[in-house]
Amino acid sequence: MTNTNFSDLGLADPIHRALRARNHTTPTPIQSRAIPELLAGRDILGIAQTGTGKTGAFTLPILHQLSQKHGSGRKNATKSPGALILAPTRELAIQIGEEFHAYGKHLHLRHTVIFGGVNQKRQVNALGRGVDIVIATPGRLLDLMNQRHIFLDAVEFLVLDEADRMLDMGFIRDVRKIIAALPKARQSLLFSATMAGEIGRLSGEILVDPVRVEVTPQATPIERIEQSLYHVPAAGKTALLADIMSDPALSRVIVFTRTKHRANRVADKLGKSGVAVEAIHGNKSQGARQRALKQFRDGNARVLVATDIAARGIDVDGVTHVINFELPNEPESYVHRIGRTARAGASGQAIAFCDPAERGYLRDIEHLIQCRLTVIGDASAANDGWDKNGPRSKNRTKPQHHRDKPNQKPRHKRRRNGRKRKPNGQRAAA
Repeated sequence: MTNTNFSDLGLADPIHRALRARNHTTPTPIQSRAIPELLAGRDILGIAQTGTGKTGAFTLPILHQLSQKHGSGRKNATKSPGALILAPTRELAIQIGEEFHAYGKHLHLRHTVIFGGVNQKRQVNALGRGVDIVIATPGRLLDLMNQRHIFLDAVEFLVLDEADRMLDMGFIRDVRKIIAALPKARQSLLFSATMAGEIGRLSGEILVDPVRVEVTPQATPIERIEQSLYHVPAAGKTALLADIMSDPALSRVIVFTRTKHRANRVADKLGKSGVAVEAIHGNKSQGARQRALKQFRDGNARVLVATDIAARGIDVDGVTHVINFELPNEPESYVHRIGRTARAGASGQAIAFCDPAERGYLRDIEHLIQCRLTVIGDASAANDGWDKNGPRSKNRTKPQHHRDKPNQKPRHKRRRNGRKRKPNGQRAAA
C-alpha cells in the first residue's frame, strides 16, 4: 500500500495539527510503509540511511500509541518510561528529541534526552519528574540504570536507531545489557543503514516476526552530487586542501578525517591560513560540539572538520562541498559523508583525496556506488610529483638530491666520525 497523505495513516488529530504546522503533508516512502505496520503492532527491521525520514517513521506511531493508551500521560510515570530510543551519538539523540518535541507539542507526553559528556544532574532531575519517552545513548543510560535513576520495566516500545553505527562504536555489549533489562512483551524497531553479520544476529535476538522495510535516501540522491578524486601522497594532502580552499566557491564545506588527532591538525592548519574553521569529534565536550555546529550552521565558520561522528544524524543546510581528506575504511561511510551535501533538491560536490595506502578503500567505494570517481588530479602518478610540503614545480623531472636540502653539505665534504672519507676503493682503518 502506498499512502499519498498523512491523513491516510490514521494518526491522532493532535499529531496532524503538528504535521500541518511543519507543512508536512506527504509521508516519505519509509513512513508510508512503516507507520501502518507499527500501528498494527508489528516489529520493524528498517534498512534506511539518514535523509529518508526514518525518524518520523518511528516518532509518529510511538506518539500516537502512547497517547491512545494513556491519554494525557501514563499514570505514575516516575522513572519508568513507556518508550526507549537508543542512538549512537549525542547529536543524533538530541535531533530525535527535537522531533518528538515538534510532533508531540499538542500531546501531554513527556520526553527527555540523556547522553554523556555533561553533568548528569539535569537529566536525573528530568527522570525524577517522570517521563513517557527517553532518548538515550547507551553509555549514559547504563550509568543511570546502575544508579537506579531510571527503570526499564515499563518499556512498551524499543527503537535502536543506526544500529550499525552502534556496532562500529563498540556499543553492542552495552546495548545487549540494556535489552536484557526490558520486558519481553514489547514492540521493537531496529534501523540500520547496512545489515552486517552482527547486526543481523542482533535483529534476530530482539525482533519477533519483523516486517522488513528497505528504502534508499530521497533527500540526497547520489546522482546530484558531482564526485571527483585527487591521487595525492598523504604528506601532500594539507597543502592540496589549502590550495582548494582558495576558491571562494567552497563557501560551506565539511572536511572528513578518520581520526580525532587528524581532525585537530587539519583544523589548526586551515585556521593558520586564515580560514574560519571549527572541528567536531568524540574528544570534544558536548558544549564545544554544539558551539562548533552552531558556528557552522550560522555561517560564522566556513569549514567544519569532522570525524564520522558528524556523518549521520546531523543536517546542515547549504553545504556546498564535502571533502574526504582521508577515505573511510567502510565504503558505506563514504555515502553517508557525501550525503551531507545536495540536500533538499540542491546540487553539491564531493572531493576525495586518495593516497597510495588508501587505494583499497577507493576500490571498495567505487564498487559500492557502481561508478568511478572522476580523477581531476593525479599527483602520485610519479613518485617525484610531490614534495612533503606540497606540489613540486612542473619543470622538475629528476629525483631530488642533496641540493634540495639547503642546510646539508655536499656529499664529498661530509665527515664521518670526525674523519675524512677515504678515496673510492679504500676502506677506513678498523
